[in-house]
Amino acid sequence: MENENQTQAELSALLQVRRDKLSELQNEGRDPFKITKFERTHTSSQIKDHYTEEERELTKRGSDEVQIIQAHISELDGQNVQLAGRIMSKRGMGKVGFVHIADIDGQIQLFVKKDILGEEEYNRFKKLDIGDIIGARGEVFTTQTGEISVRVEEITLLSKSLQPLPEKFHGMTDTDLRYRQRYIDLIMNADVKKTFVNRSKIIASIRAYLNQQNFLEVETPMLVSNAGGAAARPFETHFNALDEDFKLRISLELYLKRLIVGGFDRVYEIGRVFRNEGLDTRHNPEFTLMELYQAYTDYNGMMDLTENLYRHVANEVLGTTKIVYNGVEMDLGKPFERITMVDAVKKYANVDFNEIKTLDEARAAADANHIEYEKRHKKGDILNLFFEEFVEEHLIQPTFVMDHPVEISPLTKKKPDNPDYVERFEFFMNGWEMANAYSELNDPIDQRERFKAQEELLAQGDEEANTTDEDFMRALEIGMPPTGGIGFGIDRMCMLLTDSPAIRDVLLFPTMKPLENK
Repeated sequence: MENENQTQAELSALLQVRRDKLSELQNEGRDPFKITKFERTHTSSQIKDHYTEEERELTKRGSDEVQIIQAHISELDGQNVQLAGRIMSKRGMGKVGFVHIADIDGQIQLFVKKDILGEEEYNRFKKLDIGDIIGARGEVFTTQTGEISVRVEEITLLSKSLQPLPEKFHGMTDTDLRYRQRYIDLIMNADVKKTFVNRSKIIASIRAYLNQQNFLEVETPMLVSNAGGAAARPFETHFNALDEDFKLRISLELYLKRLIVGGFDRVYEIGRVFRNEGLDTRHNPEFTLMELYQAYTDYNGMMDLTENLYRHVANEVLGTTKIVYNGVEMDLGKPFERITMVDAVKKYANVDFNEIKTLDEARAAADANHIEYEKRHKKGDILNLFFEEFVEEHLIQPTFVMDHPVEISPLTKKKPDNPDYVERFEFFMNGWEMANAYSELNDPIDQRERFKAQEELLAQGDEEANTTDEDFMRALEIGMPPTGGIGFGIDRMCMLLTDSPAIRDVLLFPTMKPLENK
């Protein structure tokens, strides 16, 4: 307790020192918070990209070669630069000081000399703290150790940091704190910033690919009266103006299908959905989903699209179709495996559901293999329980698991030759479900019966069951063409392509328990 109190006292003293420095600046009429803008000519990488590795190596050699190469560099630039960023380190401070500043692209060194800056400005420079945001103007040069730097002629304090950053070498080691204070995490950890830059590139690459395939990006409601399209428990809210209860959407499906009915042949949406479920390494109650629907194709067309899309994104963002996650290589360049759910269960659980004809036989197989099930579960539900228990963990390489039982697929078209199963697949990598796709059910009579069965499950206590959406039914009765549809988990895709261990690592601001409940 004594050490903790001492640490707290030291922190309070540091905070006061920074506030005192701010007050001094304000009294001098130099309040940094009154500065409204700073014109930058370059970022750190734009400066560094002027120089080749050969030029940097020459700079480290003898004085004659140094003069030659510095003359060459001067020809490349031809002008001073203005850049801005946050101070990440300081050293020196006799008559010469060095600081590293960080901007969106990385870090660069500033060389600050008393003779150049002037005594008064140099003394103000010495009072700057790590974390302060500054603007600098000066000439680019390369030091004799080969570090590209800026010889500063003018410094402007743009924002005073009143809180100290975490200690340099230990950084933010508290994972929970990193997620709560992502702004500090981004400042201190370059790899974290890179992850979110790559996330943006992944989503941009998806959009570019789909736009090239003539898909139309659309937006559909988040507040809905009927949250359908997936097996999930919704969040509920109340709309005061209409005095009506609404739900946050759990899926994008039913509105996008309405657009297919309306005549758009290819549509997609990338957006937030909300599911009232638990938190773990792969689940967050709000997450990013991408769904697309294409008229006049089926789930085979969706498999082809998925393969091509994943390869495109990996090549665009990573430059390769071979990705490594947690030390395991997965090859997106090879044809993805395709296996039915029945065959997968037979392969990994040694139970053949082709030979199981009745619900009693399915229950007996579950009992023999210690699979827990509920009274409401039918044969198809028990097949899915076997799949989850025995199969998923083995699906490391890209794999399409096809032909699910009809009981767990209320919006999917039945297989013409085997109506107990539907034309559906789930896409797996690393043992995770990455996407879910159907040949969409467009028979309104069959769809109403499926919704009726879902409502019976809801009455029996299944909070994830769907309810009948009458407006969607009306749309189906107008007529929807044969359609293939798919939903992609964007966050899990980002996890794999950035080698991130948890979904919170690819969400800028993940859902967290309130501090008082930790």
